[in-house]
Amino acid sequence: MRDRIRQQRGNYPPLPLPGQGRPSSQLSQSSGTSSAEFSGKQSNERILSRRTVIVGIAGLAGLTTGAGAIWWRLSPRLLYTYRGHSSSYVLAVAWSPGGTRIASGSFDETVQVWDATSGGQAFTYRGHSDSVFAVGWSPGGTRIASGGADQTIQVWDASNGKARFSYRGHDGTVSALAWSPDGTRIASASGDQTVQVWDASTGSHAFTYRGHADWVHAVGWSPGGTRIASGGGDQTVQVWDASTGGHVLTYRGHAHSVFAVGWSPDGTRIASASADKTVQVWDAFTGGNAFTYRGHSDWVWTVAWSPDGTRITSGGDDGTVQVWQAPPV
Repeated sequence: MRDRIRQQRGNYPPLPLPGQGRPSSQLSQSSGTSSAEFSGKQSNERILSRRTVIVGIAGLAGLTTGAGAIWWRLSPRLLYTYRGHSSSYVLAVAWSPGGTRIASGSFDETVQVWDATSGGQAFTYRGHSDSVFAVGWSPGGTRIASGGADQTIQVWDASNGKARFSYRGHDGTVSALAWSPDGTRIASASGDQTVQVWDASTGSHAFTYRGHADWVHAVGWSPGGTRIASGGGDQTVQVWDASTGGHVLTYRGHAHSVFAVGWSPDGTRIASASADKTVQVWDAFTGGNAFTYRGHSDWVWTVAWSPDGTRITSGGDDGTVQVWQAPPV
């Protein structure tokens, strides 16, 4: 199973069996830039397996342990564990825009939608024929898009799981997807080294961005919807025009694969997470590096800005989610 996930998701390090992850320290207050650290080891002695920090972190922390998704408040108190998936590998998680529901995608080929307060399952979407690596809610919360190793992105009704259509433009595993801020288009990233932009209502292809020379792991729209940033195995983050696909700039600050990108809420900066163990924050217009965060001791898989743009959250293979101050503009 682990080898199959590696083949589907790219050239990643070996996955351990569930429960074989490396222990990490308890929640601590750091004297450095990091303001809080969430470790994989809780009071019930559950330990996060290697590579189980979820790509597409939602809120402060979206992690997996065993076959369930869990999260914490600022104090490391477990609220509940969702155990609806039949596989030990939950590969994607996303909050609904209103914060009332969560959708999770898994190696078990399903996307499950469940209540964010109680953990009660609403329904299971079974349209995929292979592992699901990417899940995203439309800005209005009425639709969900999911993509994975079957090389499709499927758009379906968020209230009942009724399929609307499938987009089949990729020739490789779909590793990431993002809705445009106005909900009219979707950008999807793939192992075929492309990012494709297409109509979210009809599936009609708009254009294909071919600037990357390796697997594309991450994609994100600017808050204004005019630009898209994508990162991948070629160690670059590329910014390009969301209407034409015209190249704007390439950021080359990383020394290894880029796994996640996140725009600041005001659209002026981008944070990128990498296998080089860093998160780098840089100017979205010039590509100039503003700050490099080095708090992680292993690959960094995911990054997210706080809504007010003052803090950044990152999670990685060291089994921690770290919250730190964003550099001033």
